[in-house]
Amino acid sequence: MANAKTRATWVDDHWVINGHKMWTTLAHVSTWVMLLTRTGPAEPKHRNLTMFIVPLDLPGVEIRPVKTMGAERTNATFYTNVKLGDEWRLGEVGEGWKVLTTALAFERGVMGNTNPGVHLLTETVAWLKRSGTAVSDTLAQELAQMVIDNHVATLLTQRAAWLAAEGGLPGLEGSKAKLFSSEAYQRSVERLLELIGPRGLYPTSVADAAAGGWLNHHVRHAPVTTIYGGTSEIIRNTIAERELGLPKTRPTPGRSGGEGPARPQ
Repeated sequence: MANAKTRATWVDDHWVINGHKMWTTLAHVSTWVMLLTRTGPAEPKHRNLTMFIVPLDLPGVEIRPVKTMGAERTNATFYTNVKLGDEWRLGEVGEGWKVLTTALAFERGVMGNTNPGVHLLTETVAWLKRSGTAVSDTLAQELAQMVIDNHVATLLTQRAAWLAAEGGLPGLEGSKAKLFSSEAYQRSVERLLELIGPRGLYPTSVADAAAGGWLNHHVRHAPVTTIYGGTSEIIRNTIAERELGLPKTRPTPGRSGGEGPARPQ
Protein backbone atom coordinates (compact mmCIF):
# COMPACT_ATOMS: atom_id res chain seq x y z
CA MET A 1 0.00 0.00 0.00
CA ALA A 2 2.85 2.36 0.71
CA ASN A 3 3.66 2.23 -3.01
CA ALA A 4 0.47 4.18 -3.76
CA LYS A 5 0.89 6.34 -6.86
CA THR A 6 -2.48 8.11 -6.98
CA ARG A 7 -1.53 11.73 -6.44
CA ALA A 8 -3.27 14.66 -4.79
CA THR A 9 -1.87 18.07 -5.69
CA TRP A 10 -2.75 21.31 -3.90
CA VAL A 11 -3.86 23.90 -6.48
CA ASP A 12 -4.98 27.36 -5.26
CA ASP A 13 -7.64 26.42 -2.67
CA HIS A 14 -8.36 22.76 -3.38
CA TRP A 15 -6.83 19.37 -4.09
CA VAL A 16 -6.70 17.81 -7.55
CA ILE A 17 -6.60 14.01 -7.55
CA ASN A 18 -5.36 11.85 -10.42
CA GLY A 19 -4.80 8.10 -10.43
CA HIS A 20 -6.61 4.84 -9.94
CA LYS A 21 -7.07 2.06 -7.42
CA MET A 22 -7.74 -1.62 -7.95
CA TRP A 23 -9.91 -3.71 -5.58
CA THR A 24 -12.26 -1.01 -4.35
CA THR A 25 -14.83 -3.44 -2.99
CA LEU A 26 -18.41 -2.14 -2.60
CA ALA A 27 -17.62 1.15 -4.34
CA HIS A 28 -20.64 0.59 -6.60
CA VAL A 29 -23.01 0.76 -3.61
CA SER A 30 -21.10 3.35 -1.57
CA THR A 31 -21.43 7.11 -1.22
CA TRP A 32 -17.81 7.75 -0.22
CA VAL A 33 -14.46 5.96 -0.24
CA MET A 34 -11.35 6.44 1.84
CA LEU A 35 -8.53 7.17 -0.59
CA LEU A 36 -4.81 7.08 0.16
CA THR A 37 -2.89 9.50 -2.05
CA ARG A 38 0.68 10.62 -2.50
CA THR A 39 1.13 14.31 -1.70
CA GLY A 40 4.92 14.50 -1.70
CA PRO A 41 8.03 12.84 -3.15
CA ALA A 42 8.06 9.08 -3.69
CA GLU A 43 10.65 8.59 -0.93
CA PRO A 44 10.36 7.89 1.90
CA LYS A 45 7.21 6.20 0.68
CA HIS A 46 5.47 5.89 4.06
CA ARG A 47 5.84 9.56 4.92
CA ASN A 48 4.43 11.47 1.97
CA LEU A 49 0.93 10.03 1.92
CA THR A 50 -2.35 11.74 2.76
CA MET A 51 -5.79 10.20 3.30
CA PHE A 52 -9.07 11.65 2.03
CA ILE A 53 -12.75 10.84 2.09
CA VAL A 54 -13.90 11.15 -1.53
CA PRO A 55 -17.58 11.48 -2.52
CA LEU A 56 -18.12 9.07 -5.41
CA ASP A 57 -20.51 11.38 -7.26
CA LEU A 58 -17.82 13.98 -7.98
CA PRO A 59 -16.93 14.74 -11.62
CA GLY A 60 -13.94 12.71 -12.74
CA VAL A 61 -14.68 9.63 -10.61
CA GLU A 62 -15.29 6.40 -12.56
CA ILE A 63 -16.15 2.97 -11.14
CA ARG A 64 -15.58 -0.10 -13.28
CA PRO A 65 -16.76 -3.58 -12.21
CA VAL A 66 -14.29 -6.44 -11.75
CA LYS A 67 -15.60 -9.98 -11.34
CA THR A 68 -13.65 -12.37 -9.14
CA MET A 69 -13.35 -16.14 -9.27
CA GLY A 70 -15.47 -16.20 -6.12
CA ALA A 71 -18.43 -14.91 -8.18
CA GLU A 72 -18.24 -11.61 -6.34
CA ARG A 73 -17.93 -8.08 -7.64
CA THR A 74 -15.15 -5.74 -6.71
CA ASN A 75 -14.21 -2.57 -8.60
CA ALA A 76 -11.45 -0.54 -10.13
CA THR A 77 -11.85 3.18 -9.38
CA PHE A 78 -10.37 5.93 -11.54
CA TYR A 79 -9.81 9.58 -10.59
CA THR A 80 -9.26 12.15 -13.35
CA ASN A 81 -8.72 15.75 -12.22
CA VAL A 82 -11.08 15.25 -9.29
CA LYS A 83 -11.38 18.50 -7.31
CA LEU A 84 -11.69 18.11 -3.55
CA GLY A 85 -11.83 20.67 -0.76
CA ASP A 86 -9.43 20.38 2.16
CA GLU A 87 -12.34 19.63 4.50
CA TRP A 88 -12.35 16.11 3.04
CA ARG A 89 -8.83 15.39 4.28
CA LEU A 90 -8.38 12.84 7.09
CA GLY A 91 -5.44 13.55 9.37
CA GLU A 92 -2.43 15.70 8.64
CA VAL A 93 -0.83 16.20 5.24
CA GLY A 94 1.84 13.56 4.78
CA GLU A 95 0.56 11.46 7.70
CA GLY A 96 -1.84 9.26 5.75
CA TRP A 97 0.02 6.10 6.74
CA LYS A 98 -1.00 6.64 10.38
CA VAL A 99 -4.64 7.00 9.32
CA LEU A 100 -4.38 3.89 7.17
CA THR A 101 -2.89 1.69 9.89
CA THR A 102 -5.68 2.78 12.23
CA ALA A 103 -8.29 1.78 9.67
CA LEU A 104 -6.57 -1.56 9.06
CA ALA A 105 -6.51 -2.27 12.79
CA PHE A 106 -10.31 -2.20 12.78
CA GLU A 107 -10.69 -4.00 9.44
CA ARG A 108 -8.67 -6.99 10.62
CA GLY A 109 -10.55 -8.79 13.33
CA VAL A 110 -13.15 -6.18 14.28
CA MET A 111 -15.05 -5.40 11.08
CA GLY A 112 -13.40 -8.00 8.86
CA ASN A 113 -14.98 -11.31 7.89
CA THR A 114 -13.19 -13.58 10.37
CA ASN A 115 -15.78 -16.36 10.53
CA PRO A 116 -16.41 -17.62 6.97
CA GLY A 117 -15.80 -21.12 8.26
CA VAL A 118 -19.04 -20.97 10.25
CA HIS A 119 -21.17 -20.80 7.11
CA LEU A 120 -19.10 -23.52 5.46
CA LEU A 121 -19.56 -25.84 8.44
CA THR A 122 -23.28 -25.11 8.80
CA GLU A 123 -24.07 -25.78 5.15
CA THR A 124 -21.90 -28.90 5.01
CA VAL A 125 -23.47 -30.49 8.11
CA ALA A 126 -27.00 -29.62 6.91
CA TRP A 127 -26.28 -31.22 3.53
CA LEU A 128 -24.84 -34.37 5.11
CA LYS A 129 -27.97 -34.81 7.21
CA ARG A 130 -30.32 -33.97 4.33
CA SER A 131 -28.65 -36.25 1.81
CA GLY A 132 -27.95 -39.12 4.14
CA THR A 133 -24.31 -39.15 3.05
CA ALA A 134 -22.19 -41.50 5.14
CA VAL A 135 -19.75 -39.69 7.39
CA SER A 136 -16.40 -41.46 7.70
CA ASP A 137 -14.25 -41.19 10.78
CA THR A 138 -11.86 -39.00 8.82
CA LEU A 139 -14.63 -36.63 7.74
CA ALA A 140 -16.05 -36.52 11.26
CA GLN A 141 -12.61 -35.61 12.59
CA GLU A 142 -12.32 -32.80 10.04
CA LEU A 143 -15.75 -31.42 10.98
CA ALA A 144 -14.72 -31.48 14.64
CA GLN A 145 -11.54 -29.57 13.78
CA MET A 146 -13.65 -27.00 11.94
CA VAL A 147 -15.79 -26.51 15.06
CA ILE A 148 -12.65 -25.94 17.14
CA ASP A 149 -11.18 -23.52 14.58
CA ASN A 150 -14.42 -21.55 14.40
CA HIS A 151 -14.50 -21.18 18.18
CA VAL A 152 -10.88 -20.01 18.25
CA ALA A 153 -11.57 -17.51 15.45
CA THR A 154 -14.60 -16.22 17.35
CA LEU A 155 -12.60 -15.74 20.56
CA LEU A 156 -9.80 -13.94 18.73
CA THR A 157 -12.34 -11.68 17.03
CA GLN A 158 -14.14 -10.94 20.30
CA ARG A 159 -10.85 -10.02 21.96
CA ALA A 160 -10.07 -7.53 19.19
CA ALA A 161 -13.59 -6.10 19.38
CA TRP A 162 -13.36 -5.81 23.18
CA LEU A 163 -10.09 -3.89 22.96
CA ALA A 164 -11.65 -1.54 20.41
CA ALA A 165 -14.72 -1.04 22.61
CA GLU A 166 -12.40 -0.12 25.51
CA GLY A 167 -10.82 2.60 23.37
CA GLY A 168 -7.74 0.67 22.33
CA LEU A 169 -6.29 0.06 18.90
CA PRO A 170 -6.38 -3.72 18.28
CA GLY A 171 -3.75 -3.81 15.54
CA LEU A 172 -1.94 -6.98 16.58
CA GLU A 173 -5.06 -8.64 17.98
CA GLY A 174 -7.01 -8.01 14.78
CA SER A 175 -4.09 -9.23 12.69
CA LYS A 176 -3.94 -12.47 14.68
CA ALA A 177 -7.69 -13.03 14.27
CA LYS A 178 -7.51 -12.42 10.53
CA LEU A 179 -4.44 -14.60 10.04
CA PHE A 180 -5.76 -17.55 12.00
CA SER A 181 -9.33 -17.49 10.68
CA SER A 182 -8.43 -17.10 6.99
CA GLU A 183 -5.81 -19.84 7.01
CA ALA A 184 -7.99 -22.23 9.04
CA TYR A 185 -10.82 -21.53 6.58
CA GLN A 186 -8.59 -22.35 3.62
CA ARG A 187 -7.42 -25.57 5.22
CA SER A 188 -11.00 -26.65 5.92
CA VAL A 189 -12.14 -25.96 2.37
CA GLU A 190 -9.23 -27.88 0.86
CA ARG A 191 -9.68 -30.81 3.22
CA LEU A 192 -13.45 -31.04 2.68
CA LEU A 193 -12.95 -31.03 -1.07
CA GLU A 194 -10.46 -33.87 -0.76
CA LEU A 195 -12.85 -35.92 1.39
CA ILE A 196 -16.11 -35.21 -0.47
CA GLY A 197 -14.70 -35.36 -3.98
CA PRO A 198 -16.06 -34.02 -7.28
CA ARG A 199 -19.48 -33.14 -5.85
CA GLY A 200 -17.73 -30.37 -3.97
CA LEU A 201 -17.16 -28.56 -7.26
CA TYR A 202 -20.80 -28.72 -8.38
CA PRO A 203 -22.59 -25.34 -8.39
CA THR A 204 -25.99 -24.68 -6.85
CA SER A 205 -27.70 -25.54 -10.15
CA VAL A 206 -26.70 -29.22 -9.77
CA ALA A 207 -29.03 -31.25 -7.58
CA ASP A 208 -26.28 -33.44 -6.11
CA ALA A 209 -23.95 -30.55 -5.29
CA ALA A 210 -22.18 -30.85 -1.95
CA ALA A 211 -23.53 -28.46 0.68
CA GLY A 212 -26.15 -27.29 -1.80
CA GLY A 213 -23.41 -25.84 -4.00
CA TRP A 214 -21.94 -23.74 -1.21
CA LEU A 215 -18.75 -25.78 -1.06
CA ASN A 216 -18.16 -24.74 -4.66
CA HIS A 217 -18.51 -21.12 -3.56
CA HIS A 218 -16.12 -21.52 -0.64
CA VAL A 219 -13.53 -23.28 -2.81
CA ARG A 220 -13.41 -20.20 -5.04
CA HIS A 221 -13.73 -17.65 -2.26
CA ALA A 222 -11.24 -19.03 0.27
CA PRO A 223 -8.01 -18.15 -1.63
CA VAL A 224 -8.67 -14.41 -1.51
CA THR A 225 -9.21 -14.30 2.25
CA THR A 226 -5.48 -14.60 2.91
CA ILE A 227 -4.85 -11.67 0.56
CA TYR A 228 -7.31 -8.86 1.24
CA GLY A 229 -6.86 -6.77 4.37
CA GLY A 230 -3.15 -7.64 4.32
CA THR A 231 -1.57 -10.85 3.08
CA SER A 232 -0.63 -13.61 5.51
CA GLU A 233 3.04 -12.90 4.79
CA ILE A 234 2.73 -9.21 5.68
CA ILE A 235 0.76 -9.98 8.84
CA ARG A 236 3.35 -12.52 9.96
CA ASN A 237 6.06 -9.90 9.49
CA THR A 238 4.05 -7.43 11.58
CA ILE A 239 3.52 -9.90 14.43
CA ALA A 240 7.17 -10.97 14.32
CA GLU A 241 8.44 -7.40 14.51
CA ARG A 242 5.95 -5.76 16.85
CA GLU A 243 5.27 -8.57 19.32
CA LEU A 244 8.23 -10.94 19.11
CA GLY A 245 10.83 -8.21 18.65
CA LEU A 246 12.44 -9.84 15.62
CA PRO A 247 14.50 -7.71 13.21
CA LYS A 248 12.59 -5.59 10.75
CA THR A 249 12.26 -6.99 7.25
CA ARG A 250 11.73 -3.53 5.71
CA PRO A 251 13.42 -0.14 6.14
CA THR A 252 11.99 2.03 8.90
CA PRO A 253 9.68 4.63 7.28
CA GLY A 254 10.24 8.33 7.60
CA ARG A 255 14.00 8.50 8.13
CA SER A 256 14.61 10.98 5.35
CA GLY A 257 12.78 12.85 2.63
CA GLY A 258 12.02 16.25 1.19
CA GLU A 259 9.15 18.66 1.30
CA GLY A 260 6.62 19.15 -1.46
CA PRO A 261 4.80 22.37 -2.42
CA ALA A 262 3.02 24.44 0.22
CA ARG A 263 -0.16 22.71 1.39
CA PRO A 264 -2.65 23.06 4.24
CA GLN A 265 -1.37 21.76 7.59
